[in-house]
Amino acid sequence: MVALSLPSTFTCRRRRRRMNTLLLSPPLQLRFPFIHYRLHTSHHRQVLRPPPFAASTSHLSISEQFNIDNLEVEVEEEEYDVVSYPNRRYDFTPLLQFLSTYTPTEPNSDTSSPTQLDPAELKLAESYRAVPAPLWHSLLKNLASTSSSIYTAYALVTWLQKHNVCFSYELLYSILIHALGRSEKLYEAFLLSQRQTLTPLTYNALIGACARNGDLEKALNLMCRMRRDGYQSDYVNYSLIIQSLIRNNSIDLTMLEKFYDEIEADMIELDGQLLNDMIVGFAKAGDVDRALVFMSVVQGNGLSPKTATVVTLISELGNSGRTEEAEAVFEELKEGGLKPRTRAYNALLKGYVKTGSLKDAEYIVSEMERNGVAPDEHTYSLLIDAYGNAGRWESARIVLKEMEANNVQPNSFVFSRILASYRDRGEWQRSFQVLKEMKNSGVNPDRQFYNIMIDTFGKYNCLDHAMSTFERMKLDGIEPDTVTWNTLIDCHSKHGHHNKSEELFEAMQESGCLPCTTTYNIMINSFGELEKWEEVKGLLSKMQSQGLLPNVVTYTTLINIYGQSGRFNDAIECLEVMKSAGLKPSSTMYNALINAYAQRGLSEQAVNAFRIMKGDGLKPSLLALNSLINAFGEDRRDAEAFAVLKYMKENHMKADVVTYTTLMKALIRVDKFERVPAVYEEMLLSGCTPDRKARAMLRSALRYLKSTLK
Repeated sequence: MVALSLPSTFTCRRRRRRMNTLLLSPPLQLRFPFIHYRLHTSHHRQVLRPPPFAASTSHLSISEQFNIDNLEVEVEEEEYDVVSYPNRRYDFTPLLQFLSTYTPTEPNSDTSSPTQLDPAELKLAESYRAVPAPLWHSLLKNLASTSSSIYTAYALVTWLQKHNVCFSYELLYSILIHALGRSEKLYEAFLLSQRQTLTPLTYNALIGACARNGDLEKALNLMCRMRRDGYQSDYVNYSLIIQSLIRNNSIDLTMLEKFYDEIEADMIELDGQLLNDMIVGFAKAGDVDRALVFMSVVQGNGLSPKTATVVTLISELGNSGRTEEAEAVFEELKEGGLKPRTRAYNALLKGYVKTGSLKDAEYIVSEMERNGVAPDEHTYSLLIDAYGNAGRWESARIVLKEMEANNVQPNSFVFSRILASYRDRGEWQRSFQVLKEMKNSGVNPDRQFYNIMIDTFGKYNCLDHAMSTFERMKLDGIEPDTVTWNTLIDCHSKHGHHNKSEELFEAMQESGCLPCTTTYNIMINSFGELEKWEEVKGLLSKMQSQGLLPNVVTYTTLINIYGQSGRFNDAIECLEVMKSAGLKPSSTMYNALINAYAQRGLSEQAVNAFRIMKGDGLKPSLLALNSLINAFGEDRRDAEAFAVLKYMKENHMKADVVTYTTLMKALIRVDKFERVPAVYEEMLLSGCTPDRKARAMLRSALRYLKSTLK
């Protein structure tokens, strides 16, 4: 015997009764505001024909799809006027048995007219006329709750509509669409929706189904269509779509703002769930200020935000370096009567680590322990990060010992963070020590650890070690992923081993690991440095044939390699193609173009690129301005070079050592050696520390001046 409980407003109980009668029982006492279905497996196995949209699904017997012999429903819900129901217990067994051999037809077809049916079916339909609509809805929800009985549910809706037994058909269809969406049968849900004119109810069910299945494009298109039809979307839809965006890590600030504008225009009241989703959405989209505004709305309405929402807000404030505000939100969490758990402490700790506030990081871990909140692996890894960034390696090792003492097994991620800290400080030799300590702790390296290790060796041109690590990774049974291959290909390319990069690129594809856009960008740059233009075009074609669209990095790489090779027409064409594709050029792209012109002394073209950059609404970066100074210097136009320095000062941009060194080089190029010491002195007064190249420029100018005096 199987018992199923469903979120409904009635209670169903199985009784053994004759299969062909509708029971009329005396009233029962109200007890539970939901339905119970108690089922027996039938020894009669009859074939259930699936609806038209399920032609590819194998036929299952009625007992295989929904184990039923006898089924009756009791109305037990105060919400409905049960006194008005003369008969409150109904046996649906005859109907479900009939539906097991029932072939659904279009409601508007000629064969669906009840006058042409067998008298037995007409009698069956008449016997259920007294069943109230809520009971049909409850029965349908139960049938639609499992994928095995979804086709029985479809047959029930078709039959009810055919005989005009229940009149709220849009609710029936929306229940089915919702069930199909939850069963990941989105295509079937759309086919089903075509049987009726879409109403707000069915629109909402479809939008919800799309959002739950991650098909955001369809969900958004349906919302637009719904608005065109004169309906406003349900606030639940906005919640589901925002949740889907967050799950897929594809949250977009512009889209969120559009949603909120629509909600305001339609005067939709935001419920607690949608407000929480808005807070999380805006926080993860980078607009923490807007997230704080919604947080104040929640509190102003006397509601308490979800703990997960508060944790997200604290985390994003910390990521933005706004640790004081993160602290304030954290304190509000405690003042609201909620006891912060490990996740909340970790969110604040992450902010301290990011801003380099080691003392605060240590304090928050101490507070956790004082309040009886046990640190977890993430807590310790963040603290190790903090010590690593501060160069306190012994303290990091002490944390490892503390983990063992607290029975928290260090995992591969913790050692990955230690390894990354050594890498970033240039101490790549310690990689072997980390690996040894890791094995002593009984922790096996995972893919992420190996990837960081390969990246560490590749960054410092230890390519033999990188390849050895790659082979050891495979021997340990860990399959290289796209990040592994990209790291290997990139480090060989950066150190001039282009043939090896190409060999690894081929090996990657032979292994069954498909290249991603990043892989193609690396190879485009590699072939571009070798000026293999046909191969570059071939990569672009192959990339697009695999459904991968060039991104901003792709176009920046193309502009850079074309510019460095003097193929400026190709570079400009890339810029135009990118704009026509709807992508916004970046400052990095213009920097590459301006620098390419500068290297060849084409100052006019560099100035023109600079003007286009400003016209595209991009703020000139220090790198771009330094490239412009270099362009004027190469073109022996020292006056214009110093005009750029003046522009920087007027716009409150601080010149760096590269700025002053490039200006000194421009003066030496036009034999104005006597002005070089003054530029060097200005650099010192501005707070810039001269580097080796700047000192070399000064020595060169002084030697020349000394020789002329002799």
